[in-house]
Amino acid sequence: MGLAILLGVFAVSVVLGVPVAFAMGISAAAAFWYEGFPLLMTFQRTISGVTTFSLLAIPFFVFAGELMLHGGIAVRLVKFASSLVGHIRGGLASVNIFSSMLFGGISGSAIADISALGSLLIPVMKEKGYRPDYAVNVTVTSSIAGIVIPPSHNMIIFVVAAGGGISISKLFLAGVIPGILMCLCLAIAAYFVALKHNYGSEPFPGWQVVAQTAITAIPGLITAVIIVGGVLSGIFTVTESGAFGAIYALVLTAVAYRTLGWNEFVVSVTSALRTTAMVMILIGFASSFAYLLALYQVPTKLSEFLLGISENKIAILLMINLMLLMLGMIMDMAALILICTPIFLPIARDLGMDPVQFGIMMLVNLGLGLCTPPVGTCLFVGCAVGKIKIEEALKSIWPFYLALFVALMLITYVPAFSMYLPSLFE
Repeated sequence: MGLAILLGVFAVSVVLGVPVAFAMGISAAAAFWYEGFPLLMTFQRTISGVTTFSLLAIPFFVFAGELMLHGGIAVRLVKFASSLVGHIRGGLASVNIFSSMLFGGISGSAIADISALGSLLIPVMKEKGYRPDYAVNVTVTSSIAGIVIPPSHNMIIFVVAAGGGISISKLFLAGVIPGILMCLCLAIAAYFVALKHNYGSEPFPGWQVVAQTAITAIPGLITAVIIVGGVLSGIFTVTESGAFGAIYALVLTAVAYRTLGWNEFVVSVTSALRTTAMVMILIGFASSFAYLLALYQVPTKLSEFLLGISENKIAILLMINLMLLMLGMIMDMAALILICTPIFLPIARDLGMDPVQFGIMMLVNLGLGLCTPPVGTCLFVGCAVGKIKIEEALKSIWPFYLALFVALMLITYVPAFSMYLPSLFE
C-alpha cells in the first residue's frame, strides 16, 4: 500500500501538471506519513541529497556552457565545421551534426546546442533549399550529443544517483566514442535523406581555409580539454575543473574574443542560476523518493519480474531499454536518471554490465526521449527555433530516430564502444 501511495500520488501530481521535482517531494511526504515516519524525514532526506561535494561541479559546468552559448563560440565552430564537411552531399546537415558534436562537448547541454546552432543553421538551410522539417530534425537529434560527449552535468547526476563508487573520469572517457558513433549514424541518415530530396553541397574552400577556421575554433574547444583533461590527469577534482573551465570561458569570450558584453554576461549568470536551482531541487526531492523505492525493495522486485520473463541477457537489456524509452517520452531526463538508476543499475550489474557502460546506455536512451513527444524538450525548442509545427517535424523524423536507436543498440550490446577508452587509462 505504501508503494501504491508513493507511485499513485506521483502519477496524479504529474498528470495535474505539478513539476516533476515537487511531484516527487509530495509523493515521498505522503508515503512517509502513511508509514508513520515523521514528515521532517522528507526534508532531512531532501537536504542530504544535495550535500554531495561533487554536485558543486554542476553550476560551474552549466555556467561555462552558458558563457559559450552567449559568447559567440558557436559561430566559430560552425565556420570550422562548414569548411571541413560542408562539401558532402546535403552539406549543411553534416555541418549541423559536426557542429553539434563540437559544441555539445563544450556546453554539455542539448538545449544550448539547439538554441545556438539552430538559430544559426536552420535559417541558412532554409535559404539553401532544404525543407524546414529536415533542418529541424537534424538539429534536434544531433543536439543530444552534448549529453554524452564530456563534460556533461548529467553524468554527475548519474554518479550521484548510483550512490557513488563510479569514477566520473571513466564516465567522461566512456562518453567520447558513443557520442561520435551517434553523430556518425545521424550523418549517414542525413546523407541518404539528402540523396532522396536531391539536396546539394557546399564547395570545398581548400585546406588553407580549413586550417584558418580551425585555429579560430580551437580556443573554444580548449574549454572541454581543461575540464576533462584536468579530471583525467588528477590535477583537478571535478569541481575544480568546472571552476577553471568557467573562468577560462569567461576570459576567452569577454577578453580574447570580445563577444561577451555585459548584457550577455547577465543572461548567462541568470540562466545558469535558474538551471542549477532546478537541478538541485530535483536532486533533493529525488533523494527522498529513491530512499522509499529502496525501502519497498522495488529494484529487487523488478529484477525478479524481468528474470521471470526471461533469463537471457540480451532480452532483459532490450526490455530495460524499451522501458527507459517509454519513460523518456513522458518525463524529464534528469528526473529519470535519479529515479531509474537505483532501480535498473543493480539489474545491469547482476547481468555483468559495467556500471560505466550502463550509465552511457542510459544517457543515450534518455537523450532520445528528449527528441520524442509528448515531453520532448529538444523537439519543442527545435520546432520553435525552426518556426514549424511539431506535427510537421514528426512526419519525417523517423530516419533519425532509427539512426539513434541503432547507435543505442550498439552501445548496449558492444561494451567496447563505452569501455575501450576507460580501459586505456586504468
